[in-house]
Amino acid sequence: MTRIFSSEQLVLLAVLVPFAGALIIPLCHKLPNLRETVTLVTAVALCIAVVGLLAPVLHGGRPEVQIIQVVPGLELAFKVEPLGMLFALVASSLWIVNSIYSIGYMRAGNEPRQTSYYVCFAIALGSTIGIAFAKNLFTLFLFYEALTLSTYPLVTHKHNAEAIRAGRIYLLLLLGTSLILFLPAIIVTWVLAGTLDFTPGGILAGKADTIVIAVLLALFVFGIGKAAVMPVHFWLPAAMVAPTPVSALLHAVAVVKAGVFSIAKIVLYIFGLDLLTATGASTWLIYVASACILLASLIALSKVNLKARLAYSTVSQLAYIVLGAGLATTAGLNGSAVQIVMHATGKITLFFCAGAIYVATHRTEVKELDGLGRVMPVTFFAFLLGSLSIIGIPPLGGTWSKWLLALAAADAGHLIVVGVLMISSLLNIAYLLSIVGRAFFLPPRKGDNELAKGGIREAPLACVVPLSVTAIACVVLFFEINNIEALIAGALTGR
Repeated sequence: MTRIFSSEQLVLLAVLVPFAGALIIPLCHKLPNLRETVTLVTAVALCIAVVGLLAPVLHGGRPEVQIIQVVPGLELAFKVEPLGMLFALVASSLWIVNSIYSIGYMRAGNEPRQTSYYVCFAIALGSTIGIAFAKNLFTLFLFYEALTLSTYPLVTHKHNAEAIRAGRIYLLLLLGTSLILFLPAIIVTWVLAGTLDFTPGGILAGKADTIVIAVLLALFVFGIGKAAVMPVHFWLPAAMVAPTPVSALLHAVAVVKAGVFSIAKIVLYIFGLDLLTATGASTWLIYVASACILLASLIALSKVNLKARLAYSTVSQLAYIVLGAGLATTAGLNGSAVQIVMHATGKITLFFCAGAIYVATHRTEVKELDGLGRVMPVTFFAFLLGSLSIIGIPPLGGTWSKWLLALAAADAGHLIVVGVLMISSLLNIAYLLSIVGRAFFLPPRKGDNELAKGGIREAPLACVVPLSVTAIACVVLFFEINNIEALIAGALTGR
């Protein structure tokens, strides 16, 4: 790709391709096959553009594009660094499988407003790439808000009372936290440092005392509501009323990952690890994240609705990433970055499976899954692999992020965190593997005539193939850890 386009041109293409797709998709409203072809071509084109940037970044390049200067020192601009490169790779690759899955899901359910669905999806992915490649906090904030606004119609897709209520919560919490906390944090950073650029080593050293730094960090953490740090998490379970491909977008591809990615990027490039370590200003975040990990896991265990259980699982798993940022060490950030990749792949698999179950049987409650594994073996085996990755059992990718975070916590002297991670894994086993156990080993409930018929009745191939691909990816990523860490190293060493 770099032989055809320069690295700078690829950056622009990566950001603009999804928005171009969003403009073309409505033109094909009356031709569903063409509309969905445009969606898939757009997703593939985005992935190609992002992958084309990988080699230059691995070789030390930092492609940069300035769009417009708002005022001196403040510009809308993009710059590709390793952490953003990693996030963009995750989002762009998973958009392809999510698009295929969406086609199967939306058609099988004869969902309304499919054109607007694909348009909003494309805008959301364009916003996500804008966040990944943002050169400064100003650019990140603009695309962060665009992501909120573009996903609101997806959350309210069903247009019923429950969806409208969920949409209100979604907007209230995400826009409220960003305008009341995130934006002031950006302004304070501008006043203190005189710049908003993401800079290796940070920009706040020597600019404020420990208390100010700690308060500023709190404004960022809770102002970035998409990270779903308790108590700013209620929007996520509420948003599960959306179609399952949207849930996958929220949990794996874009929204929550944009939140925790933003926190990790701000810790690394705005505060700087040395500043946080020297001042201890992030110590409080370690305990908040640890509490969030355990509390969300316990709530997940109590949920009887499958998507609600997965939603609270996400709240817990996201806190792992925030925990790594709170440790403020290269090992901690390395674990956080790896968790972004591994959780995305594992959780999208679980949501794909939940959607396939709904498409094939219209079942949503955990108690309704008894014996269903014998009817949908592919779906539930994929669910098993996704669960094992989330739990952190070899040879699944999630093993590495849990292991790296535990080592980082031990190295930093936070042995209690190691205990939290171990307890969390046990709770993961309880609320995830119990689902698989019920599906494969319990007989169908009395009166369940549908399962009594026997035979294999999977969801449409357009649903089953994507969930199989992401389940296999959970295994493949276990063996790709060296390549993932090699990319992350460029961010952590400042190269």
